[in-house]
Parts: sequence; structure tokens; C-alpha cells
Amino acid sequence: MQGKRITVLLAVFVVAVMVGLVSASVPLYRAFCRVTGAGGTPQVAAAAPGAQSARTIVVRFDTSVARGMPWRFEPKQRSMSVHLGEQALAVFTATNESDEPVVGNATFNITPDKAGKYFDKIQCFCFSEQRLEPHQSVDMPVVFFVDPAIATDPHTGEVGTLTLSYTFFRRALPSPAATVKTGGPS
Repeated sequence: MQGKRITVLLAVFVVAVMVGLVSASVPLYRAFCRVTGAGGTPQVAAAAPGAQSARTIVVRFDTSVARGMPWRFEPKQRSMSVHLGEQALAVFTATNESDEPVVGNATFNITPDKAGKYFDKIQCFCFSEQRLEPHQSVDMPVVFFVDPAIATDPHTGEVGTLTLSYTFFRRALPSPAATVKTGGPS
């Protein structure tokens, strides 16, 4: 009887640990990618390094919207050549083509994946959600630089072109009934 009880408790404990690991896996993986650049995840920086290399790299821009997202989303320019270490500005335009407000979040990555840790964003619309009113168009900037260390890494030294890709996903707006009003008479 005692042995069965221990076995059941051990099994419950193992299942609880497994559920906890599954729940934590997505945030842990995102944190890992953010720190290491794995999966083409760009880095976030406060400023460009200041020193520029004579070497240039081409940065292409790719955009898409998820199914059900009623936006048109495109870069103002398809590509640009930047010096390694140079702070650069790219601008994207989004237009809400629906008759209602729409909130979106952008996901992003760099290809080739191995170069993600060398692409640093200083400012980006992708850091927060974007709300567009019906038929509203906005320009959304991205300030970035490519770390000069990309040229000395034996795994990325040959990379001459990077592609920065964004996909916008629709985020549900809270329903008016779910909005809590504070202050004033009820």
C-alpha cells in the first residue's frame, strides 16, 4: 500500500514538472533566441557602435500579413546597402484596409539565421503593438545597424546579404463589455 502511494505521488510530481516545463518552454526559448540570436532573432541595442567599417552589406526587407489581417504592409524600399557599424533607417508603411480599428503585432527574423546575432535594432515598431484606425496609413521606422563582428566570425564572414522579414498578426481588441470604467458615477 505504501509503495503504491509513493508511486502515485512520484507520477503526479513528474507530470507536474513536465507541465511546468511545457508552460515555460516558449518564454525560455524566446529569451534564449534574444540573447544568442538563434533562429535569426535580431538583437536590441541602445546605440550603434560608432565605428564604421569600409565593408558594406545589403539588407533586404520582406513583409507579409497573416491570414485575416486586413492590412497592406510594405517597405518603402526593398533593400539598402549599409556599412558595418553604420546606424541606418528603414521605413515601412502599413494601411488598415478595413472599416474598423485593428491592432497588430509584428514578428521578425533575419536570414540567414546564423547572422541574426549581428543585426541590432535600436528602435522598431515591432517592439510594441500597433493600432490603426479604419483606412489609416502610417509610416513605421526601424533604426538598426549590422555589427562589424559579422565580418570576423568564420561562420558569417562570407555573408553579403541579410533579409529582415516582418509578419503582422492581428490582435483581438477587447470587447466594449470587457472595458472597465473607473471614476465617476455608476
